[in-house]
Amino acid sequence: MFRRTTIVLLLLAAVCLAAGALLDGKTYVGESSQKGKEEKQKDTLIFEKGTFRSTACDQYGFTATPYTAKKEGGVITFTADSTSEKEGKNHWEGTVSDNSIQATLTWTKEGQAPIEYTFKGELKK
Repeated sequence: MFRRTTIVLLLLAAVCLAAGALLDGKTYVGESSQKGKEEKQKDTLIFEKGTFRSTACDQYGFTATPYTAKKEGGVITFTADSTSEKEGKNHWEGTVSDNSIQATLTWTKEGQAPIEYTFKGELKK
């Protein structure tokens, strides 16, 4: 029984890693902006070794975090949740099609209303 359970768990782990690996090794450069505002900020989204990172969020203590991804047709959807000790939580959701990416970020922090951002970018070549 133990052996069968171990094998099932290893297979599940492999499936989860493979799902995340859909975007591994890819970097997207573009701009993000707060919803309802015109000001744009350069940002780079990096998918590497099963993790996701936004360079614009580095300065606020948000570091690389695991992501999930799935592919349906020619579109990959992904999600990632990152936490900063001082700045709260970031929830990312996005789609990748061909060499383009679009994503939304919802930043939540205790004592303030959630703030939404959008990101549009292209695959770095």
